[in-house]
Amino acid sequence: MIYDAAQWHYEGDFPPGLPRSAGATHMGMFLAWMLLNGQGADRHAAELAPLAARTTTPGAWFLSHCDAQLTDADLSNEGNRFAQAYYLFDEDRLDEGEPSYFPDYARIFPDADFAYSVPDDWATYDRIAPILAHRFALWRGMTTGADHGL
Repeated sequence: MIYDAAQWHYEGDFPPGLPRSAGATHMGMFLAWMLLNGQGADRHAAELAPLAARTTTPGAWFLSHCDAQLTDADLSNEGNRFAQAYYLFDEDRLDEGEPSYFPDYARIFPDADFAYSVPDDWATYDRIAPILAHRFALWRGMTTGADHGL
């Protein structure tokens, strides 16, 4: 399952003057947090050192390791359940008060001209990471022990 793809963004209503890579920054931030917090697929386990050491940015790592697509193959079983509940944007669920990644991302960076102009750097990650941790903890608290293997 493809959750998101940079192409969907840069071929859509994308601001002029930004590099195509800017369409992947939000995905890189999400995936980096998931990977660094034990929710990545085993296929990425040997590739995490640059993220953990912060020698590459989340967006750059994502583009070089994920073919510019965030998919279920990138996440653990629990990570996929969380992504389905939180990452996938559903206006009906949002209207019912359920949190969603895209509105959270936009709210965290109100000074950005566009969501795509948020820089791919560790300062961005440090701003979004506490929100992801909070949303994950809330989501985990709403699931049963059987749902996430506890």
